[in-house]
This record gives sequence, structure tokens and C-alpha cells, in this order.
Amino acid sequence: MTTVVPTSEEDPVLPVVRFTAELSWADAGPEVAEPQVTRLCMEAQECMVRGRWLDLASLMLASADIVFSKVSDKDLECIFTVICNLVSKLETPNEEVEVAKLISTKITQQPTDKPAMRLKILFNLYNLLEGPDSRFFVYMQALNLALNGKVTDHIVPSFEKIDCFFKEWNVGVKDQRNLFLTVANVLKENKSSGKDSFKFLTKYLATFTGEDSYVMSEAKEEAVRAVIEFVKAPDTFQCDLLDMPAVGQLEKDAKYALVYQLLNIFLTQRLDAYLEFQAANSTLLKSYGLVHEDCITKMRLMSLVDLGCNEAGQIPYALIKDTLRINDDEIELWVVKAITAKLIDCKMDQMNQVVLVSRCTERLFGQQQWHFLRSKLASWRGNVASLISTIQANKVVEEGGSQAMQGMASR
Repeated sequence: MTTVVPTSEEDPVLPVVRFTAELSWADAGPEVAEPQVTRLCMEAQECMVRGRWLDLASLMLASADIVFSKVSDKDLECIFTVICNLVSKLETPNEEVEVAKLISTKITQQPTDKPAMRLKILFNLYNLLEGPDSRFFVYMQALNLALNGKVTDHIVPSFEKIDCFFKEWNVGVKDQRNLFLTVANVLKENKSSGKDSFKFLTKYLATFTGEDSYVMSEAKEEAVRAVIEFVKAPDTFQCDLLDMPAVGQLEKDAKYALVYQLLNIFLTQRLDAYLEFQAANSTLLKSYGLVHEDCITKMRLMSLVDLGCNEAGQIPYALIKDTLRINDDEIELWVVKAITAKLIDCKMDQMNQVVLVSRCTERLFGQQQWHFLRSKLASWRGNVASLISTIQANKVVEEGGSQAMQGMASR
């Protein structure tokens, strides 16, 4: 197998065109192949002379499928490095977008054939681009390739920089939705990042604000998915799904009203409400893959948190027992579980049979929580002002006493 290694001063484009052309016509015999190879090389040279880079890219990509099937990974990377470098010759952002779309679309046509290598080529192309529009398009192509080619491990590390990318791309709402949902799907496929998948899914849902019902309905299935993922997640106890219009539409939906009711129970009610719901809708819960025992565990923790937020900082053991429906010897075990999950900070007063709560995590953070925080900050500010006034008053008294002592000493 010939290896493409551009070492001369000649532009590497023509050797690559000749190499891929010979590869494409190899089975036709020399009498047929040589004229075709010569023709393609002449067309490529004319494109270069006239600056028709889009046409040149199209010509070079015509044999991409054969190249992927017949050459080594090393040669493949070299060939596509030359093709991708065509974007450096373009003069306008629109030209860059067109060539980037052409190359990336061709690369992603067969996502299950050497997907890791195809993804590497897309990353190389991305790094050669300058325009935000072309970069965003190629990144989205890379996301879909990783998803369809089952190589999500190769793209997940790039999500650490997604906020920087997002600022650079400056995309509109529709593109934002596409990005957030695709990232959520990649993370779900990856299976090691359930919490991050839920985060990007909620980012997607949050983009739906004042749209009409037709547009909002696009998000209906994903809203249901978000609710179920939240209920299933053993380590997620707080979210703002109830404040999102995309989720709110489920409340009066004939098909999904019960899903909304389930979310409302997990975020605003206690274990008894869940048990009542489960008794009436056990088949529904099973259809969404929800395990009753797991739901009870989560609701017990969330009910305990709710007690901590609403019992003036002191929760009697007896109230915990009744609310969580547990035995006496399980009370402190569930308090420890809540502490371990960082849901509450507290001390257990075994003598008086109460839990003294110093901090608890709110399941919701809406208007009521903002008002509470505002009043608490106002109280703290008042306390600090009072403390400063006391310190200043004491300072005046001390200075006055000191001056009096100095006066007596001078006599």
C-alpha cells in the first residue's frame, strides 16, 4: 500500500488527488484508469488555479468511501488533513461554512465505520476553522457522530469547555435547543454521567418560555423524560422543573397529567402522598421503569428535608417516625443518611428525642424561598448594623474613660 507523505515543495493536494483517483480506478485496468486519473488531476489543478475550493473539496471527497475502506488509519488521517486544510485557503466566512458542511457531512455519512477515526478528523477540521458558524456546525456533526457511532467517550471530555464554546458560537435559540438536547443524549448514552445528562436536559427545557402551544409541544416528550430522570436519580433532590413552562404544559395534558402530579409530589409533598399515588398508579410507575422501593427511599429523604425546613429547626423523633413510616430504631439511621447526602446539617439530641437542624436543602427554590432568603439577609444586615453600633458606642466610652484618667493623672 502506497503511503501519502507530502515531502516535496509541491502542494500536497495534487498527490492526494492522484493517490485517491488511482485507488478508485484500480480495478478498471491501466488503459481505463490512467486517463481518468489524469482527468481528475487536471480538474483539481484547474480548481486550484481558479480558487474554486468548494469544487476541489467536492472532487477530493468523491472517493471518500473507498478511501475509508481501503487505506490504513495513518494514510486516512494524512489524506483528510490535506482535504481539511482547504478551509485555510478560503476568504469569506460563507465559503468556510460551505466547505466545512461539505467535508463534515461526508465524514459522518457512515458513522459506524471507523467512528473514532472519523471523529478525530472532525476535531482536526474544527481546529482549522475560524468562523463561529462553521465551528458550531462541525461540533454538532461530531456530537451526532459520537452518538450514532457509539463512541461517546471520545467527545464527553470536550463538555468541560462547553460554556466557553457556547459564548464563542453565539447561536440562536433553536441551535441552543439542538445543542443542549444532543449533549444530554450523548451523556445518557455514555451512562456514566446521569446527573450531567439531566443538567443539559433541563437547560434544553429552560429555552422554552413564551412560545405558543404548538412550539411548546416539541418539548413535551423531553419534559416527561426529565421528570422521570429526576424521580429515578438517587442523588438528585433539588430542581426547578415546576417553574418551567415546558414542564407546566403536562399538568393539563390528557396523557401526561399524572407524570406532572408525580413531580409535584416529589417536590412539594411527603411520603404519604407518594404512597397514595402509587397505590392508584402502580402500572404507570412500572411503565416508566420506576422501582417502588427506590421511590420510597428518595421520598423518605425528601420528607425528612421538608420536616427540617418547616419545623422551626427542631424535629421530634416521633414526627420523623410517623412521617417516614419507620420503626424507632431506624430514625437515627435515616437522619444519618440525610446528612451523608448533604441534605441537612443537624445534631441528634437523644436525651430530648429531637433533631436540631441548622441547615437543610430546599427541594424547590422559587418565589417563597427568595422571599425567605431576602428576609434572612435583612435580619443579618440588621444584626451586623446593631453590632457595629454597639462596638462604636463602647469605643466612645472607652476613649472618654481614657481621657478622664489622663486628666486625673496630670493633676
